[in-house]
Amino acid sequence: MEILYFVIGLVIVFDFINGFHDSANSIATIVSTKVLTPIAAVGFAAFFNFMAFLVFHLKVAATIGKGVVNPDVINLNVIIAALIAAITWNLLTWWWGLPSSSSHTLVGGLIGAAVASSGFGSVIVPGVLKIVVFIVLAPLIGMVMSFLISSIVLMITRHSSPHKVDKYFRKLQLLSAASFSLGHGGNDAQKSMGIIWVALFVTHRVTKDDPIALWIVISCYSAISLGTLLGGWRIVKTMGQKITKLRPFEGFCAETAGALTLFGVTYLGIPVSTTHTITGSIIGVGARRGLSTVRWGVTRKIFWAWILTIPISALIGAGIYYFLNWIK
Repeated sequence: MEILYFVIGLVIVFDFINGFHDSANSIATIVSTKVLTPIAAVGFAAFFNFMAFLVFHLKVAATIGKGVVNPDVINLNVIIAALIAAITWNLLTWWWGLPSSSSHTLVGGLIGAAVASSGFGSVIVPGVLKIVVFIVLAPLIGMVMSFLISSIVLMITRHSSPHKVDKYFRKLQLLSAASFSLGHGGNDAQKSMGIIWVALFVTHRVTKDDPIALWIVISCYSAISLGTLLGGWRIVKTMGQKITKLRPFEGFCAETAGALTLFGVTYLGIPVSTTHTITGSIIGVGARRGLSTVRWGVTRKIFWAWILTIPISALIGAGIYYFLNWIK
């Protein structure tokens, strides 16, 4: 029983760090365009992260709980190893200021620990492939949508003065930022819910057909919201300033594209990276002004972090699992 409580506590810690690490996704554009101050922005984002529990069904939680690794072969050591791997990679990338994926580091840690425990047969390959495919698709969809939305906005406002456009989109950016924060909370908090459900399943406290309890839902949304409230400021600078310079209408377009992408994949139950999604959206609005406006040296580092997240997290997860078994 004590180890189960420890695992649940570790999940809440991961969820908090997820919010802390990923707060940049929700606030970088609205801070860089000076629509809100950093303090106001994190409070705004945290509120809508939490309110996502009223909007989304728990399809992503089901994917993490049942669609990545066969829950019948998981034990608490696998879950502990996966969580420590995810927390480690999240903290390292936060320290380096790289917007990596909290979602993919959790998936990678889970895969590595499960393979170390029960072999490659424990991995549900179609579920993992779906997640891997969206490493490419999520930022690409965000990029294309933000490019198109910003082009349409420019066409509509072509006869308006820059001051008037700026004035209107400062207000509209509050709506787009709120929508993106809803999508962020809806997709990311559910991953932690799925892990708690697995922990309860392997200790025979729930069956495969049991729904996720309300206390799990509220706990995970609360943890990610509190993490967002504290904010990962190192990554905010990378997202909001180093990729490309943003004006309010471009911030609106990037956030709208990101929110629409997140709403779609969350509805389909696909756990994607909110980091990848908003980064692709920011690149899309920057690229509309010309490829030279995007700082590709910075984006190359981000892309490498994306590519390496799952395999490195898997290796860390496997190593920690072996260590836990060794000290038993």
